[in-house]
Amino acid sequence: MSAQTVAEVVLVDYGLGNLRSAQRGLERAGASVSITDDPADFEAADGIVLPGVGAFSEGMENAGPFREPLAAAAERGQPIFGICLGMQMLLTTSEEADHAGQGQVEGLDFVPGTNVRFEQDQKVPHMGWNELHVERDHPLVEGVDGEYAYFVHSYYAEPDDPDAVVATTDYGVTFPAVIANEAGNVFGTQFHPEKSGETGLQILRNFVEYCAEQ
Repeated sequence: MSAQTVAEVVLVDYGLGNLRSAQRGLERAGASVSITDDPADFEAADGIVLPGVGAFSEGMENAGPFREPLAAAAERGQPIFGICLGMQMLLTTSEEADHAGQGQVEGLDFVPGTNVRFEQDQKVPHMGWNELHVERDHPLVEGVDGEYAYFVHSYYAEPDDPDAVVATTDYGVTFPAVIANEAGNVFGTQFHPEKSGETGLQILRNFVEYCAEQ
């Protein structure tokens, strides 16, 4: 990516993201980053990042005011990038809320599917560096097949459509590390690119370049 390729990216502040490290990573990747809690800022942006650390039910509750503006952005074809919990929120539902006795909580449903808990014999949270296996082409994963990324999570995505899986990794079970919707403009990483060294920086560069080209 050339030094002139710059995208205007908004980082959604809904109270559960590690915003500063995500902002720094995106800026290193060539983006101009605004942190916002105002959905009115979405439309003019080249790309939208939904970070996230914490519980699915709390994430969806906090993200309530953003649900319709994010759906409108997805419909317009704007790139939307969910990170960790932000990726899980792209799905329809999660076992996590039910597991915590909070009943069924509806996700954004941009990538139909559910988030499931690792089996009982797996130590959770899954924490550490895992190898990425690219399963199909997508601009986000250019140049990262076989590289390692940093994961911290107890639940993982199970999309309804196998084609939604862009990359996988293994932790007792093979699970999606990167997912995308059918149109390709809504995607997420289960790992934290901003904590994943050169691999993460490459993914963030890919995202910024993709945003600049839209």
